[in-house]
Amino acid sequence: MPVMRGLLAPQNTFLDTIATRFDGTHSNFVLGNAQVQSLYPIVYCSDGFCELTGYARAELMQKSCACHFLYGPETSDQLTAQIQGALDDRREFKTELVFYKKEGTKFWCLLDIVPIKNEKGEVVLFLVSHKDISDKKKDQTPEQGPDTGEFRTVTRPPGFNANRRRSRAVLYHLSGHLQKQDKTKLKINNNMFGEKPPIPEYKVAAIQKSRFILLHYGTFKAGWDWLILLATFYVAVTVPYNVCFTVVGGRDEGSTSAPRSPPSVGDILVEILFILDIVLNFRTTFVSTSGQVVYDARSICVHYVTTWLFVDLIAALPFDLLYAFNVSVYFGVHLLKTVRLLRLLRLLQKLERYSQYSAVVLTLLMSMFALLAHWMACVWYFIGRKEIEGPGSWDVGWLHELAKRLGTPYLIQYYGNIGVLGGGPSMRSSYVTSLYFALSSLTSVGFGNVSANTDSEKIFSICTMLIGALMHAAVFGNVTAIIQRMYSRRSLYHTRTKDLKDFIRVHRLPKALEQRMLECFQTTWSVNNGIDVSELLKDFPDELRADIAMHLNKELLQLPLFESASRGCLRSLSLIIKTSFCAPGEFLIRQGDALQAIYFVCSGSMEVLKDNTVLAILGKGDLIGSDSLTKEQVIKTNANVKALTYCDLQYISLKGLREVLRLYPEYAQKFISEIQHDLTYNLREGHGADVSTSTVETEL
Repeated sequence: MPVMRGLLAPQNTFLDTIATRFDGTHSNFVLGNAQVQSLYPIVYCSDGFCELTGYARAELMQKSCACHFLYGPETSDQLTAQIQGALDDRREFKTELVFYKKEGTKFWCLLDIVPIKNEKGEVVLFLVSHKDISDKKKDQTPEQGPDTGEFRTVTRPPGFNANRRRSRAVLYHLSGHLQKQDKTKLKINNNMFGEKPPIPEYKVAAIQKSRFILLHYGTFKAGWDWLILLATFYVAVTVPYNVCFTVVGGRDEGSTSAPRSPPSVGDILVEILFILDIVLNFRTTFVSTSGQVVYDARSICVHYVTTWLFVDLIAALPFDLLYAFNVSVYFGVHLLKTVRLLRLLRLLQKLERYSQYSAVVLTLLMSMFALLAHWMACVWYFIGRKEIEGPGSWDVGWLHELAKRLGTPYLIQYYGNIGVLGGGPSMRSSYVTSLYFALSSLTSVGFGNVSANTDSEKIFSICTMLIGALMHAAVFGNVTAIIQRMYSRRSLYHTRTKDLKDFIRVHRLPKALEQRMLECFQTTWSVNNGIDVSELLKDFPDELRADIAMHLNKELLQLPLFESASRGCLRSLSLIIKTSFCAPGEFLIRQGDALQAIYFVCSGSMEVLKDNTVLAILGKGDLIGSDSLTKEQVIKTNANVKALTYCDLQYISLKGLREVLRLYPEYAQKFISEIQHDLTYNLREGHGADVSTSTVETEL
């Protein structure tokens, strides 16, 4: 999922750091593998080095990082020997010598070798930098000569020290970038010809972040998001209600700007939460378009400012602070508070994160539907109230009809020339009736007991029914799909059971065979829940499939038989391990059959029979098969293997096993010698006779 993007394990970012920071700039370099003695093959070369020498990258791979291919008639033999010696001794070295490009053109090169160590202190790479200093050499007098490769104070030829410092600065700037961010280790020497600067390390880079940066997938942030979600729903419910019922319904007819009562504690807490959320968002990681987690504080701020800051800032405006300064709050100010509903846009962003949880999505969808009905109820009451206040339609609107039915008619009392509207149904009755009309209109066409009478009410009813049709398609369609998905596995079970019974009926299988088929199917389903592992994993990379297979088959691979196998061999074996199942009374192998695999008993018990004689009882952890695996021949079995209880087995086909052993011949001999001792029972035909003969010879 996109939400998972960014959860990155520690990775080796050394080559990426070099390539992105230095490749294509002023640094021409190659990386040599220090683990391969004498040759030290090139494992990476920069584009600048290819342009400098004229070689393509494919031509340079696996050639020596000493760059023998650049040597020519005027290349100093003494300096080339010193280069090879520096590589063999794994020490730092710098010199100037003549190299030749691919087309034969010679140039003076400032060569710099820096060994790179891993976290164990072992030199694993050589970073060899090349700088074309031919132009500077033209200005040098012949007496000054090339550098000898020793660390010494150099008299200042024109431009020499500047070039040397620049080349060295590239390497040691990289050193400072790759070292652990520890003040005791992060020391870059300004004098490049004095004390040796630190050598860069080649190691797995841990995630570096400030402790004041919050992980967007962390437990605290997840809990905080749910708290903000609840606060958003609180705002979505209370703001429309306060605007339409408390302000409009609670004011006098003659006053169009009556102040409202002071804000509740909940309103103040929500404003505080929204302000804190803005602060936290400035310190919360995010996932870039490339799928990487961004920990840099400046990048986080820029990303937040350009995305959600404006919406969050408007939603967090502290309108309720106006009461603290004794400022009268009128209807227009309450109407402005509806901009807080923009916070619901953030909810749409969260829906993708929780889309894999059916129950959560179902709850959110139903909550959104109920919230929409609440909004429609508020607007319906607002329209009815305006119709009551109107001079020509006050006795036609739905509120007037409701007041007559409840026996609480609206009354106009005059105070001088000012008329005040009073009476009418209570706020509770008005809201419940409004919500009833909204839900009945959204889910159907209404029942007529609360109906639209005026033009404004009829237009709103039409819009409500259109929105209801859209909600049926959007919300209830998704709800249906979610419920079907929740029961999809059960539906698949019933479908396959019906198919199996139809197969039995069509082919008229005997009752005993029918019972065995149904029992095997039901037991297998209870184990794997109908999941075909091979089908599920077929699209995954081989590397990942091998790791999953090793985890699934770790019990078998932990046998002493496989202790001496390399990890690559174990991974190859894990990919050919299959699972099987036997019900009580079922024969796994019959005497005289061609042996196809080596079997491992994961659970249950089995017996080995020959001529109705029990030769062995097998239990969990036992291995059965043959010890003759190197020859391509048919191996006949010398006994029957029958299940006594429900048995889970794992097996390796002999064909696949031979192919793996051919790939790993060093392990094949150990396997052949050890399997003779690890087999609980050898099923190879003639094995019993061989054992009897050897026993007789021993006794004689």
